[in-house]
Amino acid sequence: MTRSSPPAPPARRIEARWRGAEQLLALLRREPEITRAAAARRLGLNSGTATELIGRLRELSLIDEQPAAARGRGRPTTELRPHAFGPLVVAIDIRHADWRIALAGVDGVPAIIQRGRTAGRSAAAVLKRLRAALTELQSLHGDRLRVVSIAVPAATRGRELVHASALSWRTVEVASIAEGTGLPVLIGNNATLAGVAEARTPDLIGTRILLHLVIEVGAGGVLIIDGEPLTGATGTGGEFGHLPFGDRRLQCPCGARGCWELELDGRAMARHLAKPAPDDPRRFAEEVIAASSEDVPSRRATQRCAAAFGAGVAGLINALDPEIVTLGGLAAPLRQAAPNAFDAALTNGMMEFRRATPPVIRDATWDEDGALRGAATLGLDAALDARGLDRWAEHRAA
Repeated sequence: MTRSSPPAPPARRIEARWRGAEQLLALLRREPEITRAAAARRLGLNSGTATELIGRLRELSLIDEQPAAARGRGRPTTELRPHAFGPLVVAIDIRHADWRIALAGVDGVPAIIQRGRTAGRSAAAVLKRLRAALTELQSLHGDRLRVVSIAVPAATRGRELVHASALSWRTVEVASIAEGTGLPVLIGNNATLAGVAEARTPDLIGTRILLHLVIEVGAGGVLIIDGEPLTGATGTGGEFGHLPFGDRRLQCPCGARGCWELELDGRAMARHLAKPAPDDPRRFAEEVIAASSEDVPSRRATQRCAAAFGAGVAGLINALDPEIVTLGGLAAPLRQAAPNAFDAALTNGMMEFRRATPPVIRDATWDEDGALRGAATLGLDAALDARGLDRWAEHRAA
């Protein structure tokens, strides 16, 4: 007697039902405006299967098509775009001086729609303003909003940021922004999310180990393994700026002594120039770096910070063995302003066997928009997985 296989569990049936859609939408996030023909080639689909899949996603208001620009001989093709009535992720980027809200469709490209100030304002005041903005967006877009993804300049744990020294915020429940909306909330450190954005750029996809480093007010970063951020047991990993690479006599606002970031940003430059601590360390650092080409004291301050940065990068390379290191925020202009100081410290700090073939060090692709783009990316990963697509289909059928 032939025994039939038991029915697949619901989760497996859902995954099987949406596997092709997940793959196509993930490809569209990696390559916005990819053509139908190129998408079919990337996914190994024949034209009939691609037509059926794309037609299904059009019916669900997930994607749309428009004629592609002529590219020589051959059958005309179309470019894939987000549907005008498709799902949206709300990406929020809270920074030391301001905040930004963007909406991202299925291609993952964030469009900034609102801005405001954070500098000098309490956490309660900023969160109240963001909550009002989110409520307004939900009234405009309704169920098209699927996820709220928030980048913060702080270590995060669960629904909270636990320490944002640049804002003087401690233990703030950032997820409260979405109270009453029914929307799921993701929260991540801005440097971590910027690293995710870098790892998802087309020319870096496939990088096994990527180290992303950022200098703003303080320093941070993330180790990306096979495209996924390594955030630690409690979600607070990547606080590279708080490694004890600095002067042990200096106490950091985080409570530790000798933090590396105290040697890198505008606070360090002010000390080297014998000036009081700046109200806006990032802007102060920008001004010093800009003046370093002509002003000798500014040049020396920049060189000292670049050397401290190079030495720390060497230590991280020795410990983590990345293939590529990407530099965001002020890290790239600091290195560019004092390349000799950075390179000498980097070389001297690396283990000898690494010096012949060091990892590639390059400027970040997305720079200022990295955290916003990373927030949108992880939000769409959640909204457009098999379960998310199944919920969207149910919503469209209702």
